Amino acid sequence: MRNIVIIGGGITGLSAAFYLQQESKRKQEPIKLKLIEASERLGGKIKTMKRDGFTIEQGPDSLLSRKPAIVELTKELGLEDEMIFNETGSSFILVDGKLHPMPAGTFMGVPKEEKAIVDTEIFTEAGKKRALEELEIPKGEPVEDQPLGLFMRRRFGDEAVNRLIAPMLAGIHSGDIDAMSLMAIYPLFYELEQKYGSVMKGLQEHMPNKPVTKEKRSSGIFFTFKDGLETLVHQLHEKLAADTVSTGVAAEQIVKTDFGYEIYLESGEKLAAEAVILATEHSAVPNLFCDHPFLQELKQIPAVSTANVVMAFDGDAIENDLDGTGFQVAREGDIEITACTWTNKKWPSTTPENKVLLRVYVGSPEKQAFMKLSDEVLTELVLDELKKVMTIKADPQFTVVTRWKDARPQYQVGHRKFIQRIRDELSTQLPGIQIIGSSYDGAGIPDCVANGKKAALEALQFLKNN
Repeated sequence: MRNIVIIGGGITGLSAAFYLQQESKRKQEPIKLKLIEASERLGGKIKTMKRDGFTIEQGPDSLLSRKPAIVELTKELGLEDEMIFNETGSSFILVDGKLHPMPAGTFMGVPKEEKAIVDTEIFTEAGKKRALEELEIPKGEPVEDQPLGLFMRRRFGDEAVNRLIAPMLAGIHSGDIDAMSLMAIYPLFYELEQKYGSVMKGLQEHMPNKPVTKEKRSSGIFFTFKDGLETLVHQLHEKLAADTVSTGVAAEQIVKTDFGYEIYLESGEKLAAEAVILATEHSAVPNLFCDHPFLQELKQIPAVSTANVVMAFDGDAIENDLDGTGFQVAREGDIEITACTWTNKKWPSTTPENKVLLRVYVGSPEKQAFMKLSDEVLTELVLDELKKVMTIKADPQFTVVTRWKDARPQYQVGHRKFIQRIRDELSTQLPGIQIIGSSYDGAGIPDCVANGKKAALEALQFLKNN
């Protein structure tokens, strides 16, 4: 029986383990599978807290239903009846201290139709005129990669980027739009420009308007589970064989042998494997391989720290009649927060009746000083900034501050080529070793699930061929 070891018990590692188990059974190719996780809990950044009747997500709060990998996994785990879709009120953009509705006719903050530019109050008249020029600006010369910000600024102008496009596209990744890789994160926009000569024209052709029915409005495009996102983690764990997963077990070093690999653990024990899937943060990988300096290059991938501050209130403590799920913050001015979710409106099931739950995000590449603040000071800062745009008449009942240190890897220009070169070296020098996770091929949960499945299939194929 062949041995496979997975290091890392976040959603990527758990998905890889699940699909390894499924595929080995389906193909009747038995394996001995072991997943080890250094911490005492599984799930990585997926972390759900229950408190005083509230359901609080300390990491991601939803899954994107248009991504097939996560929908397929949900079905395979038998969780369809647990799915709940978000309420679909408008979202807003905070510009110059005022909340503006997200313009209709955009895709991920990128204007798709002229009315998205003309009808909004987000832009000045000069900014509108410049953004509309996107329809006439010739397509750029073909390039291997370029900064997302450079591409969008050339097409739509600085004002549209800073006030609308960056809060959405860069905000998702806690990134700097002027350093992010277009081809590693949003290649669709480049492909549309090259094919149609304009991003807006390309979006109109690529995703034509569909009528919004009452049924569609009530379903939303994001979903979670009745008991929170950790339901996904628990169900994956339950589906794995009893002796597959060990928490509180840290790998110290991996050594290549004539028969595969030996994984030395901090406890002094060791595991043998013919194939190893590394589903850890990229910064942990170089420390596992002392004799392979090319892996030290992974330390070059930058990472940003973030935090979120969740606050629970009595219902009469906040006046908020806006039909919306929250707001993003324009990348202008000195405001520290990057976004706010009105969780009780977006996910009503998370919040007891007559209560309000807010979740505020902090952390962009240019603003990292918040990590030095105490929880009390950070909460006070967040409240002060919220009170500039919302009516808050009382202190929160309780607050939960969650910090994620160096937890958001940044895909900078050349990222895809860099990762491919590292993987090419791995296949030559360390065959049977795979690196997967949010540092490489997509940071969203659906991407991590898809890459976990891909790694599982590749590991089984490797064992078959060797």
